[in-house]
Amino acid sequence: MDILLSTQSYEAFLRSELGDEVVEEGLREKRREMREGAFPFLRATYWRWAETITAIAPDLLEAPTVLAIGDIHLENFGTWRDADGRLVWGVNDYDEAAEMPYTLDLLRLATSGLLASPKDDAHEAEHVAEALLQGYAQGLKEPGPAVLDRKLAWLRQAVMVPESHRVEFWEKLKKKQKKFLDRPESDRPRLWWRYEAALRSALPVGAGEPEMWYRSAGLGSLGRPRWVAQAKWCGDWVLREAKAIVPSAWTRVHGTRGRAIRCMEIAAGRYRAPDPWYRLTDGVAVRRLSPNNRKIGTDKPVSDGEDGLEETLGRDVLLSEQMLRAMGRELAAIHLGIGDLSDSIRQDLARRHHGWLAAAAIHAAAAVLTEHRAFQQISSCA
Repeated sequence: MDILLSTQSYEAFLRSELGDEVVEEGLREKRREMREGAFPFLRATYWRWAETITAIAPDLLEAPTVLAIGDIHLENFGTWRDADGRLVWGVNDYDEAAEMPYTLDLLRLATSGLLASPKDDAHEAEHVAEALLQGYAQGLKEPGPAVLDRKLAWLRQAVMVPESHRVEFWEKLKKKQKKFLDRPESDRPRLWWRYEAALRSALPVGAGEPEMWYRSAGLGSLGRPRWVAQAKWCGDWVLREAKAIVPSAWTRVHGTRGRAIRCMEIAAGRYRAPDPWYRLTDGVAVRRLSPNNRKIGTDKPVSDGEDGLEETLGRDVLLSEQMLRAMGRELAAIHLGIGDLSDSIRQDLARRHHGWLAAAAIHAAAAVLTEHRAFQQISSCA
């Protein structure tokens, strides 16, 4: 199946799952984003990865099976506050969680690093792969969450939100709300009852009547309903976001565990400091939005430099050895969260030849680049 037919097939799957709830303008936006570059193409097309990766990396399929993230990539990490108010960093999107060989999460994360990197050589692949594996080995030995209030000062400094970004966060939110409200009602996506109910139930007791609007965000979830509620509570605004969750694209292709949706199992895994505002009800995932509850992308400002000028967390920081090690450690903590397979995973890693992850990532990245070019050509003619 070529990439255009695969895209059409997955969009048909979404329509079969969500019916009239599918946001068609979101699907059109996703296709535009898929054309922009190989890295956004990878982020937007986890279903295609699930269809093709077993042929691309068959030697990784005999590894121990864990409850994995599936749609892991360089920008699938962020921050939140835990139940005690501590700042936590880690994976914060689990929509595609499913049981699969642990090696596939490592491979997809390494592949995303190669596609996001301005460098295109074997040395960069070795750098990304070795740092991830070093962090993963540390996480197998000492699994746990990345709580930033006391330890990991370098990571805390990297992800703390500057004052300028707090202002930008609220200004951007206001603009998006206004843009939605300025649209004729007949041209707006419909707010279905289950999203409104999920948002209302997630607001704190005593919150005022919320305003709600459709939000376009992310890449992989474009086409699914995503709504924001804003309400006054105890003197200022609080925000919640709700989006549709469907069975993982991995289970759609491979049929493991049927239609089970497993994101909550990862979110609240044994070695995590979970986000207390993240919940799943009636196929709708709800989370808190704030400057501290967010994803961290390669273009997001995250800290103020000593000279008071805003610094940007670019690809060089996300691809630094320290950050990649932290990502690998976080993966291990997640993989061990449901059933402790640390001994089996260590044995499997020990039998793999040196450079296995770098070689597999180079191969997978080349396959993604080929499909991205094909999609650009086909979609420009469609």
